[in-house]
Amino acid sequence: MLPKFLIADNSQDAPDNIYVVHTQSPTCIFECGIDEIFVDNFTIHWIGPEPADDYDLKGLITLADQFIEDELENQESLFDEDME
Repeated sequence: MLPKFLIADNSQDAPDNIYVVHTQSPTCIFECGIDEIFVDNFTIHWIGPEPADDYDLKGLITLADQFIEDELENQESLFDEDME
């Protein structure tokens, strides 16, 4: 089973951006600046069809935002453990 979200980057072409890929329907990629992650500073790139008007896009954005915050916090704590 694939994870619901993945973190991606394109450091050679867009070094100041980070991407969160939503792997389930509706599939999309959230693009945001690395210094302002999900502070109303993102673009959605639809991989599949854009969802209907009644789709809970705000809920999906909230889940993606929580995912990236949790992942970055986890990576930071792993880095801190390695430094000890």
